[in-house]
Amino acid sequence: MNEFGFNGIVGHKDIIAHLQHAIEGGMVSHAYIFAGETGSGKKRMANAFAAALVCERGGIEPCGRCEACTRFLRGSHPDVIRVTHEKPGVIRVDEIREQLVSTVDRKPLGDRYKVYIIDEADKMNPQAQNAALKSIEEPAERTVILLLTSRPESLLPTIRSRCIRLDFGALTRREVTDYLMRELGVPAYDAEVAAAFSQGNIGRAKQAAEGSSFSLMAERAVQAVRTARNMAVYEMGNFIRELEEDKNGIDDFLDVMLLWLKDVLLYKATLDPDGIVFRQDLIEIRREAEESSYEGLKEAIDAVNRCRERLRANVSFSLALELLMMTLRDDIG
Repeated sequence: MNEFGFNGIVGHKDIIAHLQHAIEGGMVSHAYIFAGETGSGKKRMANAFAAALVCERGGIEPCGRCEACTRFLRGSHPDVIRVTHEKPGVIRVDEIREQLVSTVDRKPLGDRYKVYIIDEADKMNPQAQNAALKSIEEPAERTVILLLTSRPESLLPTIRSRCIRLDFGALTRREVTDYLMRELGVPAYDAEVAAAFSQGNIGRAKQAAEGSSFSLMAERAVQAVRTARNMAVYEMGNFIRELEEDKNGIDDFLDVMLLWLKDVLLYKATLDPDGIVFRQDLIEIRREAEESSYEGLKEAIDAVNRCRERLRANVSFSLALELLMMTLRDDIG
């Protein structure tokens, strides 16, 4: 497999076909927006596209053997410019002027294209975006600008109107599971849980499958749902204080809670274990389904979603979690 070409990309076949058709037909645009959440594969696609554009063989897939591909793999190809920024939260106008505007009119040093990759393009401040706009409005010959963003709406309308936008949606659970098993050697059950948790985000799935911390967090989240109805008030308080120590991981924690509750609801409705994620916990899921009502399970699912909304609205962490756990304790049955 060509690890840095299109062949190594999971899913997004429509985007690959679009880009390869443009290369083959000599219809490569001067500017693209790759839009999708973090971990959706934007950067991987940008690398494959850039490699194909500078490859000396000029095909729709980088050969991996020519001098251009070799230099690309080493990160030293002069015609592939990755715009960097010092401050993590902003790309300043002087950084765009220095790395893009001041060099965009120069011809490629090779015989093919020159490619600029601006990752997290939504972090360009208004001045930086206006500076970039001039280069996008008056593109140099054989120059391609790739804007990678998880928030395309943050880009100026004038930028969006002058770029071809390609949206990176969620992959299927099967695509993610197969990738984790084939490429990373993840056991089938663990791959299926990570794929379900990732909601079609390949980066998130890899992070979950490759780290032991995910398994521990998932076990803790499932245990919280299973024991909520029997928790004393002081136990609930201790549990919430433990969660406060890792507030950054609360979204993942809530996602696992949702997976478990939906498994219980699905089994209660169908009595079929094939569709559930946590198949190794089938005995516990069957028992929970028998003891819970439809209304209670639906209310529990709604409570998890309300908790997430409250946290995003800056409601007190402890209050949001306390309301969630009380709902799980009182209503799930």
